Amino acid sequence: MNQILKLIDDFFHNYVLMVALISWAAAQLIKVILVLIETKEVKWERMIGSGGMPSSHSSTVCSVVVALAKCYGVSSPVFAVAFVLAAIVMHDAMGVRLEAGKHARIINVLMKKMKIEDIDQEKDLKELLGHTTRQVLGGGLLGVIIALVIPVF
Repeated sequence: MNQILKLIDDFFHNYVLMVALISWAAAQLIKVILVLIETKEVKWERMIGSGGMPSSHSSTVCSVVVALAKCYGVSSPVFAVAFVLAAIVMHDAMGVRLEAGKHARIINVLMKKMKIEDIDQEKDLKELLGHTTRQVLGGGLLGVIIALVIPVF
């Protein structure tokens, strides 16, 4: 039992992990708020959905990069790996995932116009997958700020 409690305690005292989770949650909550302002409706799906402003993927990976820099320095191999992976995640969000969302939008329109009803597909393809450059930069900035504000514990 003591080992389980120690594991739980270690989990919640992992600075890098906590900064990452807080950054992700903050970005998702901001999405809900922005959609509420725009549509006057609370859409809780935005708490777990991808796409939109700010990018929670970017927020998360940027907060990890900054947290690791604070803990281990920018010359550490751990920071280097996180930095490279963050760049890949952010590039992918603006590239492949954004284009996949555009393709889904076109396919949905075509299927409606051609009155194609796919029995395996109960609803439209998901269109909100990727991010614009502004959304990625917004998420990245959010993650950096959160990691800078939360002190190492």
